[in-house]
Amino acid sequence: MGVELIILPIVRSTNLYRYGLFSVLLVGLGLFLIWPIALTVRGGFIDPKGALTFRYIASVFEDPLLVRGLFNALLVAAVTTILCFIMTMPMSLLAARYDFPGKVVVSSLVLIPLILPPFVGAIGLRAILGRMGALNSLLGFDGAGIDFLGGAIGGRFTGVVLMEALHLYPIMYLNITAALANLDPSLDEAALNLGASRWARFRRCTLPLILPGVFAGATIVFIWSFTELGTPLMFDFYTITPVQVFFGISEISDNPRPYALVVVMLTVAVGLYLLGKLAFGGRAYAMYSKASIKTQMIRLGPLAGLAALGLFVVITVTAILPHVGVVLTSVSVEGQWYHSILPRQWTFSHFEEALSHPLAMGSITNSLLYASAAMAICAVVGMAIAYLTVRIKIPGGFVLDTLAMMPLAVPGLVMAFGYVAMTLAWPFGQGDPLEGMFSVLGQNPNPVLLLVVAYAVRRLPYIVRSAVAGLQQTSSQLEEAALNLGASTMTSLRRVVIPLIMANLIAGAILVFSFSMLEVSDSLILAQREDHFPITKAIWEFYNRLGDGPYIASAMGVWGMALLTVTLVGASILMGSKLGAIFRV
Repeated sequence: MGVELIILPIVRSTNLYRYGLFSVLLVGLGLFLIWPIALTVRGGFIDPKGALTFRYIASVFEDPLLVRGLFNALLVAAVTTILCFIMTMPMSLLAARYDFPGKVVVSSLVLIPLILPPFVGAIGLRAILGRMGALNSLLGFDGAGIDFLGGAIGGRFTGVVLMEALHLYPIMYLNITAALANLDPSLDEAALNLGASRWARFRRCTLPLILPGVFAGATIVFIWSFTELGTPLMFDFYTITPVQVFFGISEISDNPRPYALVVVMLTVAVGLYLLGKLAFGGRAYAMYSKASIKTQMIRLGPLAGLAALGLFVVITVTAILPHVGVVLTSVSVEGQWYHSILPRQWTFSHFEEALSHPLAMGSITNSLLYASAAMAICAVVGMAIAYLTVRIKIPGGFVLDTLAMMPLAVPGLVMAFGYVAMTLAWPFGQGDPLEGMFSVLGQNPNPVLLLVVAYAVRRLPYIVRSAVAGLQQTSSQLEEAALNLGASTMTSLRRVVIPLIMANLIAGAILVFSFSMLEVSDSLILAQREDHFPITKAIWEFYNRLGDGPYIASAMGVWGMALLTVTLVGASILMGSKLGAIFRV
């Protein structure tokens, strides 16, 4: 009885701390994730008198230019997703079921396209496919060649789709490969014994079972390409919804149409996600369990193996062409890479300029500060969410996990617009108690804290999934032993749990850091003054500057590629096959 009286207050105190932490996390996610979205939706439906209206939404569909922009955005997303599926399905089948010479090497190179944001890769693609670019020179056109990405809308559209598909296909590849790895090979063997052909087995057995994985990858690719801002900007493709939203930011204080346009974008994204969930999720067939027998790899013959290797090589080489274009532009003397396959004169001065120019150096310093702070926030918040949901299994923990993963499904452009709307509302708006703490528009903007929060919220899924994977792979017995020996929860976390999953935490943290360093939508929208510019905003400013601007922008892009290369390789080594989990909704 006496022991129970001693233990009871301890248990109550522990539960108090747990529910207190749960409440703090819930409030934080509500404030910086749900509230910005809610403010945006409110702006699209509520008039100045506080009455509900659909007039603003209707005005979007009454404007032919906005309707055309929405159609273009949907078309870009649909074509990009289809291209990614066409590229990755055969690659995934080969990687999951067959063995061939060079498979390990080419499979490890699949992530290469992720090391360069399409925003920057557009510079290299234009240098290669432009009218006076390297491809026309390779084809022997000495004069005016074919303008693959030229002034026509079709050319710009092609450039945007190509760049986004070449950048995003690894995400779909990771999801489909993971889905194939979970298939029970006995199902395919049963279909084979019943006389089904290879095509019939794929269409009637394999494809229905992997639809959830296909849908997971396709969802991210579709939403990402539907709301991508930087790539259309770089290709001067302005008749598209994300760019129209970007140009409408300056009007949101007195014009409800930008709010309505963002609401339409959000509704389309969420609606198509739910429609796909019903259409594909409902048709997906469930297995009794995951694969109980490891799939036996089929060794391909010399010719088939060479063909499989060739498929990976062709797609990978095509995907890195924009990277090559960026690198060559960064080392080319101004005006010396026209009508030639390679630059006629070379220089490394652009790299020096990219580290010495006040705008470039200031933006690098800013990005290091923003990304480091975002990484620290994500590490603490992500670990707390993972611990509460996996170890404690606190009631309502699924809400935290769902909210933490929501940024993968909610368009980044919508989130960025919501943060701007948040600065105009209570308590951060003009004349409100916290005026000036967060501000984006106006003569003296102060977006630093908002940029950090935006980066952290957008990349929180990476570290949550990394921490969850680590906790699920680690037995709780050592932690329970520490608690039984009198250690507090914090001590057991610090001395036992965190060291055991440190590799996962580091992998998630470096992904948060690297992708925050090269975040596009938040950077372009929230940083309005030069002394607040992060790297991507500085690249955009340099690219639009005559003379050496595009070359310095390319040099900064190369620095960014180097950073992402190191971090992705490190994360891949630390997480292995679990790396794909961070790119799933």
